Amino acid sequence: MLSFNEIYQLAVQKQGSAEAVESRLPTYLSDSALRQKSDDRYLSDICLRVFMAGLSRRMVMNKWDEFEKRFFGFNPKRCAFMNADEMEQRMSDAMLIRHLPKMKAIIDNAFMVDEIATKHGSFGNWLADWPQDDTVGLWLYLRKHGGRLGGNSAPIALRICGKDTFLLTDDVIDCLVHQHVIDKKPTAKKDLFALQERMNQWQSESQRPLCEISRIISLAA
Repeated sequence: MLSFNEIYQLAVQKQGSAEAVESRLPTYLSDSALRQKSDDRYLSDICLRVFMAGLSRRMVMNKWDEFEKRFFGFNPKRCAFMNADEMEQRMSDAMLIRHLPKMKAIIDNAFMVDEIATKHGSFGNWLADWPQDDTVGLWLYLRKHGGRLGGNSAPIALRICGKDTFLLTDDVIDCLVHQHVIDKKPTAKKDLFALQERMNQWQSESQRPLCEISRIISLAA
């Protein structure tokens, strides 16, 4: 198995120095900070990712304050029970991005966040308690129970939320294929869990968070 140190040295060679690699590493929230974050902020973060998928990030960010106002500050209970008339009003609002499937996903994700918060005290409690060595399981849960969180949207939403997670960007996939860690982009559950096991081994070896590991892999591409 390719060691994480070998991957790190590849990244250093590509980027020119260890300092250049370290300066580009992402951040994440501690379990304590995840627990302190409110449910409405999680719903906002998840929905932000849904709208950014396939659209201009700048356009979405420029309109997000209007989304906050018109979707009740992303209060999960209120968003979960929006009626047809309220949704129709928002679909006719020129200040918003009028994409009906993405709008409907706000309701789906509000139901998910509210249901989890009811069972666990808060969405942040649930997220903090989810073990890092089953990150793929967390992706799959969000894909199944949330709205429009397939593909890379679940892991990217988690990254926006502050949960430590690795990402399967094109650079990460290219590096792992080139180094014969995987044969192709993993899509089947068994392949994703096999990659999770490899990530767990690299995390044990490096003592780094998953978000740093995947970024270093991308920098080694």
